[in-house]
Amino acid sequence: MAKLYYDSDADLNALKGKTLAVLGYGSQGRAQAQNLHDSGVNVVVGARKGGKSWKQATADGLKVASVEEACKQAQIIMVLIPDDQQVEVYTRDILPNLTKGKALYFSHGFNVHYYQVVPPDDVDVIMIAPKSPGDLVRRMYRDGKGVPGLLAVYRDATGKAKQTALAIARGIGCTKAGVIETTFKEETETDLFGEQCDLCGGVTSMIKTSFNMMVEYGYQPEVAYFEALNELKLIVDLIFERGITGLWRNVSDIAQYGGLTRGPELWDDHVKETMHDIMRRIQNGEFAREWVLENTANRAVFKTLTRQDEESLLEQVGAELRAMMPWTQEGAKK
Repeated sequence: MAKLYYDSDADLNALKGKTLAVLGYGSQGRAQAQNLHDSGVNVVVGARKGGKSWKQATADGLKVASVEEACKQAQIIMVLIPDDQQVEVYTRDILPNLTKGKALYFSHGFNVHYYQVVPPDDVDVIMIAPKSPGDLVRRMYRDGKGVPGLLAVYRDATGKAKQTALAIARGIGCTKAGVIETTFKEETETDLFGEQCDLCGGVTSMIKTSFNMMVEYGYQPEVAYFEALNELKLIVDLIFERGITGLWRNVSDIAQYGGLTRGPELWDDHVKETMHDIMRRIQNGEFAREWVLENTANRAVFKTLTRQDEESLLEQVGAELRAMMPWTQEGAKK
C-alpha cells in the first residue's frame, strides 16, 4: 500500500534559515519558486544575467543571481532545468559549490537514476515531483489547494533528507493534495513508460493511425480529424473527472459496447509484448543511452520525426479546423 503524506506530516520550519536556489525558471521552476516564496521560504533564482528568466523572476518579485552564485548561497539546490541541460550545468556550476551537508533536489530522476549526475556521498539527494504542469501547480496553490506529488530520497547524508523533502512539498502545495512516497528508480521508469506507451507515444500514434486509415478508406480528412483527434479531449476529460466507469455512464450504449468489445482486440498479445520490450529497454538503460547519444548527434532523429509530424496531413487539416474554433489558441487569434 502506498505511503501518503499531508500537511500534518510536513514542517516548513525544516527550511527555516536556509536558502533554496531554483535553477531553471520554466513551467515547474517558476511555479515552485513562487509558491515557496509565498510560503515564506528564502528563494533565489539562478539564471543568466539579463536573460529572459532573469527578467521574469525579477518581475515576479524574486531574488535573482547567476547560477554559480545561487549555488554558493544555497543550502538546497533545486535542479529544475531541462534534463538534457542538467549535466553541463551540474558539472560547471553546481558540483564546485556542492559542499558537505547541502541538498540536491530534482523533480524528475532521469539523470540521477541513469548516472549522468553522480552527487557526492556527503549531500542529500531528494525529489518532489508534482503530478501536473507548472501552471496548475501555481494556480492550485493560489486557490488554497494543491496538486498531488511524488516524494523520493535517493541519499540521506544528513539524516534529515526526508524532512527537507516534505517541507518543500508543503511549500509548493503538494501536501494539501497528498504526496506518495516512491524511489528515483520507480519515478523515472514509470514516467518514461507512461510517456512512451500511453501519454505521448501511444496516444499520438493511435490518433495518427486512426486518422490515416479513415482517409485511406475514402472518408473526408476533416471528418476523420474530428473522430480521431478532436473528440478524444471530450473522452479524456470524462475519464479524468469520473474514471472509466464514469465514462461508460456518459456515452451511448453502442459506444460502450463497441469500446468494451473492440478495445481488447487492439491491445492484443503482440501489443503487450511490444510494451514489455519498451519497459525492458527503460529498465536496462538502453533508452537512456539512446537519448544521451541522440543529444550528442544534434538530435537528428528527434528533429526528423518532429518535422514529419509537422508536415503531415493530420496537422494541416487540424490547423485549419482549430482556426474555426474560438476556444482554441489558433481560433482565438482570428
